[in-house]
Amino acid sequence: MALGTKKIRVLLVDDSLLARHIIRDGIQRDANIEVVGEAVNAEDARKKLPILKPDVMTLDVEMPGMNGIDFVKSILPEYPIPIILVSSLNLRVFDALSVGAVDFVHKPETARAGSTENFINELITKVKTASFAHVRRPQRWANLPVVSSSLSKTALANEVIIGLGASTGGTEATIEVLKRLPENTPGMVIVQHMPPGFTQMYAERLNRICKMRVKEAENGDVIERGCVLLAPGDKQMRVVRTGTKYTVSCMPGPKVSGHCPSVDALFLSMAQSVRCQMVGIIMTGMGSDGAKGLLEMRKKGAFTIGQDRESCVVYGMPMEAYKLGAVAKQASCENIANVLIQHLNIAGK
Repeated sequence: MALGTKKIRVLLVDDSLLARHIIRDGIQRDANIEVVGEAVNAEDARKKLPILKPDVMTLDVEMPGMNGIDFVKSILPEYPIPIILVSSLNLRVFDALSVGAVDFVHKPETARAGSTENFINELITKVKTASFAHVRRPQRWANLPVVSSSLSKTALANEVIIGLGASTGGTEATIEVLKRLPENTPGMVIVQHMPPGFTQMYAERLNRICKMRVKEAENGDVIERGCVLLAPGDKQMRVVRTGTKYTVSCMPGPKVSGHCPSVDALFLSMAQSVRCQMVGIIMTGMGSDGAKGLLEMRKKGAFTIGQDRESCVVYGMPMEAYKLGAVAKQASCENIANVLIQHLNIAGK
């Protein structure tokens, strides 16, 4: 959808009259967005969807009657509409993303000055992004067989650092990569655009699902085999060479390429600091964060992988990286792990 030629039609679903009022008045300040209807629960939304035909739907996760998770699961096979979750700090948001919602926005829990304004600005951005989204059928990836990948002894003998960056659609796409990797995979550092609080819950979710150990990164953490470090939601994470080891710096700082944490900040630090083998992976997301950093990594000899168009929820970040010449190999979400393992085995010989 080209912004400026047609307004993005939005359906709001929330049982709170106040929340609907704030969202409606807030997002309609943008000339490209029109709220075409409101629904108080899942049943109400189901009735209005075929009549209003919205381009995007915002959805409260916790509602009376059918909750947002069950509603997403039931509605997408019939109406494959981009859904943005509006959620408090709640683990259930990841359950809703796993069944097909494309993104989420953290609902402010207090009336702190600026919190509502920041919430509305973020929601406007995500509504626009969602209007471009390629909605995945629920459980599309989950039903695919997990190919057993293993690392050769020669690959294990070499030091490697793997960086991965993702945004919209990346929570589930990253899971599809990590769950296919063996527990002795070289150390990984990951930036997923996500607000503070949610990154810790997401790291805990990944740790339960994947063979590697996953944790939200802390300043000074060592990058080591079998461990994944996820950037905190409000800090820039960079790779630092400390003697014979590599650690991460996780510090507050200005946005880089429009984001904190930023994929470019991570990838550029790898290009500048890492002297062992490197791999860079860029995945689904709107915009260009990570493209320049990945190009610098490739210039320094890194093997680089970009998620392909068909498997992306939003083919933005990987497309921009590919256009710059930063991507050595394109692969589907479900095949990135195999491409990575194959490269490590070959490079280790």
